[in-house]
Amino acid sequence: MAENKTWMPLTAGILDIICGTWAIFFSIILILLGRVILALVQVPPAVAPIFMAMAIPFGLLGILAIVGGVFALRRKVWGLALAGSIASLLSPYFFILAIASIVMTAFSKNEFE
Repeated sequence: MAENKTWMPLTAGILDIICGTWAIFFSIILILLGRVILALVQVPPAVAPIFMAMAIPFGLLGILAIVGGVFALRRKVWGLALAGSIASLLSPYFFILAIASIVMTAFSKNEFE
């Protein structure tokens, strides 16, 4: 491990965790929205699975972003930290934070074990 530790992996990990948490929250909102629409509006029962199909990728990418953020905070497994940063790029509304996280993770490769 490099002796020169910078703030970049720590910041990238925090940004990944923020984006991942938002992605999981967004997937929960999609699931609840599908249930509310199904309960309040007379729509075909096939509507709820559509919302579920949209929610599952956001939830999985959010989990990957959080795991990558934790690895970035610990400065372990650079590839997984980078994968988490890339997964956070697909988080809705926070893509600017994800781009910053990708750049910081890529530049701090030599700080990881």
